[in-house]
Amino acid sequence: MFVFSFRFYVLLGLGLIPLSLSWSFPVLRQFVFAYDTLIFLLAIVDYFISRRDGQKIQVERKFDSRFAIGDKTKVTLHIENLSSRDLTIHIKDERPPQMRIEGQIDSIVKVNAGLYAEVSYGLTPPRRGRYDFGAIGIRFLSRLGLVWCQTKVEKSVVVKVYPSIRRAKEMELKSISTQSFMMTQRKSLRRGEGREFESLRDYVYGDEFRNISWTATARRAKLTTKQYQVERNQTIIIALDAGRLMTGRVENETKFDIALHASLALMLTTTRIGDNAGLLIFGRKIKRFIPPDKGYTHVDAVLEATYDLEPELIEPSYSRAFHFIASNVKKRALIVVLTDLIDKESSNRLLRALKLLRPRHLPLVVTIGDKDLNAVVSSIPKNPKEIFIQSAAEEIIQHRETALRMVESIGGLALDVTTSNLAPKLIETYLKIKEKSLI
Repeated sequence: MFVFSFRFYVLLGLGLIPLSLSWSFPVLRQFVFAYDTLIFLLAIVDYFISRRDGQKIQVERKFDSRFAIGDKTKVTLHIENLSSRDLTIHIKDERPPQMRIEGQIDSIVKVNAGLYAEVSYGLTPPRRGRYDFGAIGIRFLSRLGLVWCQTKVEKSVVVKVYPSIRRAKEMELKSISTQSFMMTQRKSLRRGEGREFESLRDYVYGDEFRNISWTATARRAKLTTKQYQVERNQTIIIALDAGRLMTGRVENETKFDIALHASLALMLTTTRIGDNAGLLIFGRKIKRFIPPDKGYTHVDAVLEATYDLEPELIEPSYSRAFHFIASNVKKRALIVVLTDLIDKESSNRLLRALKLLRPRHLPLVVTIGDKDLNAVVSSIPKNPKEIFIQSAAEEIIQHRETALRMVESIGGLALDVTTSNLAPKLIETYLKIKEKSLI
């Protein structure tokens, strides 16, 4: 296939000049017809002698990083000219239409014989999942410059869009202050804190007798006290609800995505401290389970396991999720349950299921609201619609408060947060639990 070039239309337009005089000189009409026919024939011949040059154009598509939700990724088209002549190339990439583009996906570039050139543009995916790149379309100018020869390079590829680790790191850094992090990192020297043995020191008046090492005292012939530090290598399991209420959208993203990024931020914090963190995603059934581990390679494994997961419009089964945890996690662990509650029935189902985790594990139930309901009920309603909204908000608050009190009554911990402060509150609570040696 080919498309006529600008040069072709200019040459064709020149034939209009003698045609304008054909009223006085009719013989010019035959000349113009012959001239136009020659131009068309030259264009066709030019196409056939030039089209093979397209086989000597090689194109590779490169990405500067893996795709992540909300993050711009640079896409580079590497064009190599293996022909014996310089080529003017018009190139267009078939990118996923769902992604937001920055720059031009079609460009015109001159590539000298035996050399290469690169063009690039940016893509920002709006959500996680799989996206398809198609073929790369190419037009190159023919030898006489009368036509653009068209071809395409089959470079179809499926790319994965992951949760944004950059966003999770920003959440973590904003959430964890230097003081609170060092509080957890440093070796505790105060009495009664920590569970893990750190060192021995001379007894000081006021030390608890239960911390005296009688073996070391006998060996050294002087009272010796054990020092402890905050225990590491503990286990954290994040149980992320992928049910109906997590499909709610807040500023163009679901609660599930917000909770997923907060979970990644928490896992990054546990990696810094040295704890093992796992992730369970559940709806009516268990969707994914990443066993507890630590390290940044483990975080990468979590990204790989969650890039294509979406919440569903079904009620979650807390009992099935907690029974799975009880069966597969034998060591005592902090179980962080990220969910939402708006009615009495869902609250009761959660409370009944929590008994499967006690007393071996310590559950932390985190209910996630899309906005501050307390602020809604504190304002003065101005119309019937606002009265109705306030009534619904008061009912949700009452259900949540009742459920969270019941969680605490069975020995668990409870936290009610909005989507905006989920990550800070989650990490802050985790650090306090570590500091108090509750796990």
